[in-house]
Amino acid sequence: MIFQSKNPVDLSVIAEYPVMDKKTLEGKVTLAEKTFKTWQKTSFEHRATLMYKIANILRKNQESYARLITLEMGKILAESRAEIEKSANQCEYFANNSERFLQSVNMPSDAYKSEVVYDPIGCVLAIMPWNFPFWQIFRYAAPVIMGGNVTILKHAPNVCGCALTIESIFKEAGFPDGVFQVVITDTPSVENIIDSDIVQGITLTGSEFAGSAVAALAGKYIKRTVLELGGSDALIVLEDADIEKAATVAVQSRMMNAGQVCIAAKRFVVVDKVYDEFMNAISPKIKNLKQGNGLIEGISMGPLARPDLAQNLNNQLQNALKEGAHLEWGGQFDGCHFQPSLLTHIQPAMQVFKQETFGPLATVYPVKDAQKAVEVANNSHYGLGASIWSKDIDKAYALARQIEAGSVFINALEKSDSRLPLGGIKKSGYGREMSAIGLKEFMNIKSIYINQS
Repeated sequence: MIFQSKNPVDLSVIAEYPVMDKKTLEGKVTLAEKTFKTWQKTSFEHRATLMYKIANILRKNQESYARLITLEMGKILAESRAEIEKSANQCEYFANNSERFLQSVNMPSDAYKSEVVYDPIGCVLAIMPWNFPFWQIFRYAAPVIMGGNVTILKHAPNVCGCALTIESIFKEAGFPDGVFQVVITDTPSVENIIDSDIVQGITLTGSEFAGSAVAALAGKYIKRTVLELGGSDALIVLEDADIEKAATVAVQSRMMNAGQVCIAAKRFVVVDKVYDEFMNAISPKIKNLKQGNGLIEGISMGPLARPDLAQNLNNQLQNALKEGAHLEWGGQFDGCHFQPSLLTHIQPAMQVFKQETFGPLATVYPVKDAQKAVEVANNSHYGLGASIWSKDIDKAYALARQIEAGSVFINALEKSDSRLPLGGIKKSGYGREMSAIGLKEFMNIKSIYINQS
């Protein structure tokens, strides 16, 4: 089997990557086991020194790495450059803070002394998507490796070039072979990796279907998991909001990365009194987006990463129209290029309300008041993020506490931040990435109970 990396602009083949055979995969797992025995004993200072080197390498080669991202999955160069910088920041953040986050803690008990310590667990298998082919990797890998674990990455087949480039970055920075490894393999072979005793954790970012399959395997083999499975985040606009700012961020959140973002506004929920004003503000912003080749400066939005993704989004759009939705703008697609689109007259029974729309398709819902907005936001089997727009911060905060999501942003763009835990509830998954909380997901939280002899 051969994986092909294709430029989404014209579907030209960039490179081909043969799938690794069973012996090669077994060798990767064996090396991970061998390396973990020594890597877990290294100092935080040593790990941090190497992680700082990665940040320097990323920044030194930002342009070439950004170009690779754009060629393989289509996003505009400005977004690719930002992804590289964010990855470098992630490495520096955990290099700076991991030792402090993992300090042992004295705990009161009936013992002479009781303490909680944090030990690495072994090898963490990562199954990662294509939409942020560098950031997704460093998002999980920096904390996992700084904690003393090792990792094996199974990246999406269409971004093998990014995966192997990241592996080479770890080698250039001086990490031992086996700390970070890439496997190029098909989905059925993943079970053999999960089955290995050295693999003690699995982190997956992907679809609800993929998450369910991995969770089932993790349960079968009793492995720890973190699942981030996307969402259908609501952006709530109250009557006292700064409409122009809310509209600007709404379009940015929905359309960045060609709409292929997990934690991003996908449903605009707007109070009736400002509905017309909000529509008048967002409509020209969507219409003025320039879609095209992400390598060309001045383009607002690149194509989707693959033709099947555009076709799936079109199916959702067409089903919505059949069910009574109105297309205010857009709706055209060709290959991987999907015109930024805006739907209104959405009803909760529609598929487009229930499903995640992973692409440049925005939906708008008028509601009578703030409480109804919360009801609409929570009427979803996803629960990743949300945002609320209001000048009354106390009111917005009270509403935020009612939102069923892992993150809520008030008067701000939804985004991931190294300093804050990221993750969801309901069908958006479980577990957290980043921050001290995310770092501890793949650590053995060990209690030590001591009495005097």
